[in-house]
Amino acid sequence: MKKPVLVIMAAGMGSRYGGLKQLDPVGGYDQVILDYSIYDARRAGFETVVFVIKPQIEEEFKARVGRRVERCMQVKYVHQLLEDLPEGYAVPAGREKPWGTAQAALAARHVVDGPFAIINADDYYGPEAYQKIYDYLSAHPDGALYEYVMVGYLVENTVTENGHVARGICQEDQEHCLTQITERTHIEQGPVCPRFTENGGETWTDLPQGTVVSMNMWGFTRSFLDEAERGFPAFLDRALAENPAKAEYFLPSVVSRLIEAGKARVKVLRSGDKWYGVTYREDKQAVQRAIAEKTAAGLYPERLWEV
Repeated sequence: MKKPVLVIMAAGMGSRYGGLKQLDPVGGYDQVILDYSIYDARRAGFETVVFVIKPQIEEEFKARVGRRVERCMQVKYVHQLLEDLPEGYAVPAGREKPWGTAQAALAARHVVDGPFAIINADDYYGPEAYQKIYDYLSAHPDGALYEYVMVGYLVENTVTENGHVARGICQEDQEHCLTQITERTHIEQGPVCPRFTENGGETWTDLPQGTVVSMNMWGFTRSFLDEAERGFPAFLDRALAENPAKAEYFLPSVVSRLIEAGKARVKVLRSGDKWYGVTYREDKQAVQRAIAEKTAAGLYPERLWEV
């Protein structure tokens, strides 16, 4: 069985954050969140990383991240392009953004031929998640069903004090396999626990501590890319008819379709680590503090790529 590789979606711009947050330092020596993610992944066993980026940022990205990671891992680059569409389809007038996270995964289809984990570039997941996902992918090839995996986080470990966030609320069966993800687009910390609203804050629903949410850390076999590619035209047919300028082909929607069709099983693993991200510019200080504390405690060396 081929060794799992790590695919990192780094093509997006942080609209609420206000800049290219993937390259904003959070640690010493200009180290960004990505550096810590890749360091954790390498410790877990990953030897190859595939960066999904925009062509416009390639040189800066290589200079700031890629070249130092290349000292310790095999690095590949692929581009997420607006015009990377199936034959017979064209970019609609007025469309500016690429087509979402499933299309970002598809950007790696020519360089990934085995199991892979896929993550967001601007999220700090912690070391536990990488070890769990690497071990699972290494031991679970496709059988009668596609064997996929997701690392979930406790909702209370994922909220920010600086605004609301969107999270996918996970439902599981008795074997801890995913049955459904419900997207909640306005979650914030409440007086007792996190809570969400669907009507602009008129009413709220609590999310009890221990509720598992998806932070877009998935593990797939190569079959996922083949299925996402086969499903892309059907998505585009709907998108071009309903919302050609903004519709997105989301990774969880492909997963849900395969679960509903009885073709895939998705094991839900749990990480007890606290997730950190920079959804808002004010979040950066919390990430910096956390990284400094973890470095002082010995979890990371000060210079990640010089050890």
